[in-house]
Amino acid sequence: MPVELSFCVVNTEQRGLLRYCLDAIARELATVDFETEVLVLDNASEDGSAEAAARHPVTTEVIALRERRGKSENDSALLRRARGRFCLLLNEDSELEPGATVALHAALAADEQAGAAGAMLVRPDGVQQPSAWRFPSPWSALLTALCLHRRLVVQSRGDAVRRVDWSQSAALLVRRAAAAEVGYFDPAFFVYSDEVDFCRRLADAGWHTLYVPEARAVHHEQLVTGSVPARRIVEFSRNRDRYMRKHHTAVSAALVRWLTAWTYAVRAAGALLLPGHDAKRYAKHVGATLFPRRGEGLAEAAEEFNRRLMRPPPDGSA
Repeated sequence: MPVELSFCVVNTEQRGLLRYCLDAIARELATVDFETEVLVLDNASEDGSAEAAARHPVTTEVIALRERRGKSENDSALLRRARGRFCLLLNEDSELEPGATVALHAALAADEQAGAAGAMLVRPDGVQQPSAWRFPSPWSALLTALCLHRRLVVQSRGDAVRRVDWSQSAALLVRRAAAAEVGYFDPAFFVYSDEVDFCRRLADAGWHTLYVPEARAVHHEQLVTGSVPARRIVEFSRNRDRYMRKHHTAVSAALVRWLTAWTYAVRAAGALLLPGHDAKRYAKHVGATLFPRRGEGLAEAAEEFNRRLMRPPPDGSA
């Protein structure tokens, strides 16, 4: 039988979370009545992730990289390798809740002009995270600066399937033919804003993206729920600016930088007065937003990692 849906998981040094992700996929397979495969791309992990994925009974194939690459390049590699009509892109820190695969598949199969469909993302405590938004622009940045983003920029709300501008790729079902038509993900986006650019190019080609609230996935997302290394903030800001410069004018990109920096500055000031908020994290966002080409991000961290892998051991042995 032809493969209808390919589960495509990218993992980087998260063996424990990868097991939870694969366990969730195993539970999902009991609910579907079509042919599937499970592809795991391990991004040169050193914690035994590739071996753990290979031992998991649900895994069809493990692609174990010897050098670390960006999320967009890895997602594209999986989309090219997959045999399914649809491909469910998953981060290793995404756990599908029961019925998510069926709901995403039903929504995308029913809408022939939909190129992608995103799940509702929830935190480990069950609180919903925003997962679909309007495309970045000076207008959306202004609405966010005016604290109107929850009503007018965030689109992941309501109980019915709806069209959105873009949805997060932590749990994103993609029509493989649509992805191929637009050239998959742009490798210039190492990580962050890669799915924004992808959905924008889908829209430019006549496709649209759906938000499917019936499909839920638990997401252990570090920019929101945990301590945030400075390199993540640099990469996040750098690629937001890259998206703006790619799809908008230089003036629009500058306006978004200033409006976004102002928003973070207000949050930093508020965090000084509110318990449980990290003013230093918001302050780091201010600097990275204003000067997105400064500092070292996750791309440079990967380059350092790859250089270390290529160095000979101290004793000169192979």
